Amino acid sequence: MTAIQHGRMPEGWKGDLSDDYEWVPLRLPPDVTRLSASIRLSIEAEYRGWELTRVRLYTDGSRRVLLRRKKSADRTAIDQPAM
Repeated sequence: MTAIQHGRMPEGWKGDLSDDYEWVPLRLPPDVTRLSASIRLSIEAEYRGWELTRVRLYTDGSRRVLLRRKKSADRTAIDQPAM
């Protein structure tokens, strides 16, 4: 299974970020299929509260994904997407 990397945000995404949410940009390599990505992101949504905000598909087949969730005082920094 290919590792999914935490990445930096593409241009234009930073302006829409609210302080009410935690934001995590991810990079999905070209060898991650759409179905596999969908399943992984669904698991993160179900068990960790992340929701998909944006997806950008590049010509090489890689994707940039932006996840968000409401900030909460009882969450720790360890509770990041485990993809």
